[in-house]
Amino acid sequence: MSRLTAGSRESSAPLLAQTPDRGRVIVTAAVAVTIILSVGLLIRNSQFDFAVVQFFNGFHTGAIGAVTNAVYVLFGPVPAILGTAVVTVIVLAATRNLRLASTFAVTIAATWLSLAAAKLIVQRPRPDASLLPFPFDPAQVDASYPSGHTAFVTALVVTIVLATAAGPARRWAVVVGGLLILGVGVSLMIDGVHYPSDVLASMLWGIAVAPFARMLWVSAVLPRFNRVSKGL
Repeated sequence: MSRLTAGSRESSAPLLAQTPDRGRVIVTAAVAVTIILSVGLLIRNSQFDFAVVQFFNGFHTGAIGAVTNAVYVLFGPVPAILGTAVVTVIVLAATRNLRLASTFAVTIAATWLSLAAAKLIVQRPRPDASLLPFPFDPAQVDASYPSGHTAFVTALVVTIVLATAAGPARRWAVVVGGLLILGVGVSLMIDGVHYPSDVLASMLWGIAVAPFARMLWVSAVLPRFNRVSKGL
């Protein structure tokens, strides 16, 4: 493949496109993170939305319970890491573009893993399992806010949307991806492991932070690799 052909293909990859309004992306991410942390610190000792968890947990029986348990496992840390790695390899094999594959992986990983800092800062306890009709087994003892599962699937969906060219395909990615995020969020409440506020905070985090992570990688990190590779 010639350099001209490779460059032409790369320039048509939306995920590698330069962000036209960097200031807006930076401000949006900063405001979202500030709001999420501020709200988290305000509600970390509150169970104001526990009744919603109780309501959804009442459906945790039979096939519904089996499905939501499977969702919790499927989008857990280890499957999420392995799944991202597999998809990244597929992207690399299909495009033969390391810049594209690395941007895909880094956008998801940076968005998802950075959420761990918010969890450590807020330290909100999980919903009280003793007050739920169908407590989750095994009991989850790590911080509840924000939801790591929701953050991962949101990061995945937003990254796929950013990688899709504007038009019908992107609209479908938004609709299908939005339904997937909603489905995971509801599943977590049916399992009784997260408050709705945990889920909403993670959705906002993924939507605001993923574009910032992609922009930072594409505009600040990849050019450094290009300069190093040209000097070798």
